[in-house]
Amino acid sequence: MTSAPAFRQFVLKVASRCDLACDHCYVYEAADTSWRHKPRFMSEQTVRRTAERIAEHAAAHRLPAVALVLHGGEPLLLGPARMRETLRTLREVIESAGCAVDLRVHTNGVQLTDEYCELFREHRVRVGVSLDGDRAATDRHRRFASGASSHMQALRAVSLLRDDYPDVYAGVLCTIDVRNDPAAVYEAVRDAAPPRADFLLPHATHSDQPLRPDPGRAEYADWMLAVFDRWDDEGRPFPIRSFTSVLDAFRGLPSGTESLGLSPVDLVVVETDGALEQTDSLKAAYEGAPDTGFTVAEHSFDEASVHPGFEARRHGLADLCETCRQCPVVAVCGGGLRTHRYSAPSPAVAANPQADPFDNPSVYCRDLKELVLGIRTRTQASVVARVPAQRALGLPADVLHQLAHGYGDAKAIAHLNRFQRSLRILLLAKVFAAADGASGARQELVDAAVATLTTLDADHKNALHEVLGHPYTSVWALRCLDDAQSGRADPEDFAHLAALAAATAVRAGVDAEVEVPVRRGAVYLPTLGRLVVGADAGRSVRLRISDGACDVFGMQGWQGVRRVTLPMFSGGGIALEDTDPFRRCHHWEVAQRLPYSEAAAWTRTVPAAWDLLARDHHSYAPGIAAGLTTIVPLAPSLSGRAVSSTARRAYGAIGAALPVLRTGTADPSASSLALLMIHEFQHVKLGAVLDMADLHDPHDTRLFEAPWRQDPRPLEGLLQGTYAHVGVTDFWRVRRFTAPDAEARAHAEAEFALWYGHTLRATHVLADSGSLTPLGLRFVDALRTTLEAWTSKV
Repeated sequence: MTSAPAFRQFVLKVASRCDLACDHCYVYEAADTSWRHKPRFMSEQTVRRTAERIAEHAAAHRLPAVALVLHGGEPLLLGPARMRETLRTLREVIESAGCAVDLRVHTNGVQLTDEYCELFREHRVRVGVSLDGDRAATDRHRRFASGASSHMQALRAVSLLRDDYPDVYAGVLCTIDVRNDPAAVYEAVRDAAPPRADFLLPHATHSDQPLRPDPGRAEYADWMLAVFDRWDDEGRPFPIRSFTSVLDAFRGLPSGTESLGLSPVDLVVVETDGALEQTDSLKAAYEGAPDTGFTVAEHSFDEASVHPGFEARRHGLADLCETCRQCPVVAVCGGGLRTHRYSAPSPAVAANPQADPFDNPSVYCRDLKELVLGIRTRTQASVVARVPAQRALGLPADVLHQLAHGYGDAKAIAHLNRFQRSLRILLLAKVFAAADGASGARQELVDAAVATLTTLDADHKNALHEVLGHPYTSVWALRCLDDAQSGRADPEDFAHLAALAAATAVRAGVDAEVEVPVRRGAVYLPTLGRLVVGADAGRSVRLRISDGACDVFGMQGWQGVRRVTLPMFSGGGIALEDTDPFRRCHHWEVAQRLPYSEAAAWTRTVPAAWDLLARDHHSYAPGIAAGLTTIVPLAPSLSGRAVSSTARRAYGAIGAALPVLRTGTADPSASSLALLMIHEFQHVKLGAVLDMADLHDPHDTRLFEAPWRQDPRPLEGLLQGTYAHVGVTDFWRVRRFTAPDAEARAHAEAEFALWYGHTLRATHVLADSGSLTPLGLRFVDALRTTLEAWTSKV
């Protein structure tokens, strides 16, 4: 297992030439002209070496699946024979390593034929087509070198896929031109009946500005919102990634695209000569912008992964300029595409090797902000919490008193647990209702799962509650409900009901046969683990369950959830969750399946951290034991900084990278993990409180000073940070007396003084905001009382 971050998306430039001469093409018409010196096609040797490198990378990172996109230029210029050999090589080599392959081709459609479609059907390849809209829109840019229109060829391609090969059809990409009629463009894309679509901003930089007929307006936002309104009015008949990414980001989910949101980017490009490059949109910035100096012939993907260009795209907020970091919508727009932030440096700036030409807002900054705010205004009702009754459930006075002061004993956390259990039961019922008619080809499997779960609920409620208590079950359920409401339900998500049914049957100790879906090359059983089956297993696997055991346990490829046994914990310990597919909702990259050596490090360090908490931090340990069920290992930071995270909807779980030992200190790994456990469980507690009661005005979008950060924070972010840092401050307060040596105690003294000042200052900022509810004011006042009780200890 390697510590270098993993790539999961690979763009293979199998052809470096095109049969169209689109004047808005970033490959041939922008700053980078490297295509002139590339081979016209990727050779068989380069294809095979690329496949070997991907297989090697997948094995090193325990990746159950990877996504490959054949791109260009125009990939269909390969011809069917060469394409067949390319697809065969990629599948054979990568899947022989036990890694499933999601293969796609993106084309302009000119060369698409029945022969190609049959080939793609044979090799399970999905095809996306570029379609800029109606004839007028297409003819603005997408022409042959002779000037002839390509519109009929594009229509023929989408018609072929839509009518004859729907199983091959991946979707449509449309590049925006604000001079085109948004209604006409939308209608043309809608009539193509794509499984998915996206509307792309044309690539531009501060040095090569986008077209703006009226510079005084946010024209691209206006254009996209006009499309959004039509799409929304028609019941969102197909997913549009630009919009669904914004809606996902509102809910704290990954955006699924590098052009929006703060999620790390895991994409690498392989050119026809085998060069490994960053995202190809960087060709619009300057000559050589995507270059890394690495090739598949001489370098592994792990070597390329730590290149500064790839690393910069993983830092989220830290990679953005000061203007972006202070923006109230940055968590949604993510600063936009990195390419669009480029500005050619002046001679004086260019002389400074530390200068970053991407340290700017997007050239579409105003458009992105207006788009995000416009969608938020239009969909306010759909992005609020789904269970209105939660606001009436209240908190008993003794529970509120403990939690408001920053603590929470086992009794207080048990109250939060009961509410969350009720919430999950309600969510499951809502998923049952939404699944009826939304499961497509999976309906039979889903219906069987619902029937099994209904029976188990009647006779084995405790077993069902154990499975529903898995933190990422809520993440899955809310995803199903949000997608169903937006009209873009994914049958594969609803099919996960069968995995819940199988896991519940195992825990109930009953005899059952359950057909369970294969998801990205594996069968997942929540709370139990996964069976890696590879790409040839089909869409589902029938599991046989008897007397608390399943026939897949012990099979080659079974990866059980490991547990760390700990005293005081109601479930006997903590699960180390490195298998569940819905755990990828943290702001940091999750670790892949832990090899034995890393799992052993966790099983040594967690008990040591818990011993420290149980011995020295009595105000927190009982609550943690009552409510923390799961730790998700995260990928460590290459810089060595502490990495931890809480997902808002995954109650009972925290994410963390195992802290690294520091030279010269006694057992710092255990003490660092103990601090992370206190810090992140504070977020878990406050998130549960916010599910039950309003502490602030959710419509206040202002930003406020956060003393521990350079960038201001929205009100809820500041409240979360303050609550978490009360626990951090208390950790260092105690550590001043319990640290093993004088140097460590002096370090704790300095940390306590630092965090005490920051956190006390934050309580005043919150109280003065004018946006706390009466209960919120009481809550913050109690936090300040806790802090001020330590004043004499500063």
